[in-house]
This record gives sequence, structure tokens and C-alpha cells, in this order.
Amino acid sequence: MNRIVEPVALGEVIQAFSADTLIIAIDAILPVRAIGKTVKASSKYRQIASSIAEIGLVEPPVVCRDRQAGSYLLLDGHLRVEALKELGHMDVECLLSTDDEAFTYNKRISRLSPIQEQRMIAKAIERNVSKEAIAKALCINVRSLVRKATLIDGICEEAVGLLKDKICPLAVFDVLRKMNPIRQIEAAELLINANNYSVSYATAILAGTPQAQLADSTTPKRMKGMTAEALARMEGELSRLQQSITSIQETYGEDHLHLTVVKGYLAKLVGNPKVARYLEERQPEFLSEFRNIVQMTSTLPAD
Repeated sequence: MNRIVEPVALGEVIQAFSADTLIIAIDAILPVRAIGKTVKASSKYRQIASSIAEIGLVEPPVVCRDRQAGSYLLLDGHLRVEALKELGHMDVECLLSTDDEAFTYNKRISRLSPIQEQRMIAKAIERNVSKEAIAKALCINVRSLVRKATLIDGICEEAVGLLKDKICPLAVFDVLRKMNPIRQIEAAELLINANNYSVSYATAILAGTPQAQLADSTTPKRMKGMTAEALARMEGELSRLQQSITSIQETYGEDHLHLTVVKGYLAKLVGNPKVARYLEERQPEFLSEFRNIVQMTSTLPAD
């Protein structure tokens, strides 16, 4: 029986950050890595600098006290601090960490997906923030902003739900928009199952889509460099592939359970010295395969 431990017995919980932020002179902050010229020329850096110039610093950098009095080590926020320097700022509001561990900061956080970005932009527009101001903060032109804001127009809710946290190129949604809602859902599932969100793969799915499942079923489907016969062949192959994937998905759980049970049984079998010796003398190829199954850690093929 587990013993109940009183909260007092666990001792005081140590906070990871101090309760208040600190205003620190930028010259007193020591970066733990250098920012190269290529990084400064990147679109990410330009976007950060533009955002700070337009709306100010949203997320404070994270620092910890250095052994040298009056100085701080910069754990997270190198690009933000560098952008502040270039913009002429002398100090910055920082979060003070109680240790020098940088493993859990923003570099480990997942990137924002296009659909999540679209929802944030759409919400800002609904709150009467001008498109010009949003575009300036994101360091993009208004035309690109409008494209991001209307990203899911013409995409059914079910497909949006499937792709809401996936990092898809914007052009993938242009391809999905050419399909009817049912086919959009099927295409989104194919993208997820293959873990491939490239425009070329989405285009291949479009090429294999029957005419009746297109958004405009009256206009003949045309793909650059492909004949009508090749398109018809792709439709048939993609249909068979989809049926195979569906069949595997239906039985995957049960098959995996059977394999786990078999693996456990074979582990006991080859672990028995008498059985192992018998198999080695009479059926060595079986013993070799049984041991391979027991040692298997994944059902995926080796690279």
C-alpha cells in the first residue's frame, strides 16, 4: 500500500523564476551564443525587430545572475535583445531565472501552425486592428496578410480541425480548396497518415481525385505535364492506396495487441534453456527468428 505523504514533508517548492521582472541594462546582459550575420538577415529576425518596433516587447527575455556582480547571463531571447540594441534601447524588462538551465525555454516550443496563425490574425482584425498595423508588426505586406487571414476560406470545418496543428505550406490549402468537402477530409487524412504536408504531395492527391469530387466538377481537370490517361491511372492507384490504409487502420490495434502477446510468449519460450537447446538442435532458423521478434522494439522497418 502506498504511504500518504503530507505536503509539509515534501519541503518548500522552489520557484523557477523570481516573482517580479527586472529592468536590466542591455550592456549588463551577456549572451551565451553569438548572433551571426546570416541570422540577422533572416526573415524571423526581421519579423521580431518589426514587431518590437511596432507594438513593443511582448515576451521578456530570460536571464540568470552571473558570478560577476552586476551582470546577467542571457538564457532565452537572443534575437529580441539584439533587435532592441539595433533599435536603440538601453535597457529591457527581463524574467529572472533561479538557475542557468535553458533547456525548457522557447527553443523547445512547437512552431505556430498556419491555421493557428490565421485565427490570431482574424481575431485581431475583428478587434478593429488595421491590416496595415498587423502587416507591419509581422513584417509582411498587406497582400500576404490578407492571404493568411483568408487561409481557411473554402475549407470545410472537419479538414480545418484535422490540420489545425500541422505545419502546412499555405499553398496546400490552395490545393485543398479545389476539392469538395468530403474529398478535403480524405486528403487531410492522407497528408496526416503519410506525415507529408508538402505541396507536391497535396498536388498528387489532387491529381488522383475523381472529377466528381472536385469543387468545380464541370471543368475538366488539367495537370501540367500529365495526360488524361495518366490522371486516370493516378486516380485508380490513389483509390487503392486509400482503401489499403483504411483496412490497416481498422485492424492495427488488434494486430498490435496480438503481436505484443506473441512477443511475450516467445520471450518465455526462448528463455527456457531446454526449449532453446531443443530448437537450436532441431530448428535453428526458428530460434533465430523467435529471438529477433523478442528483441524487436518497433514494428516500423529499419532505415
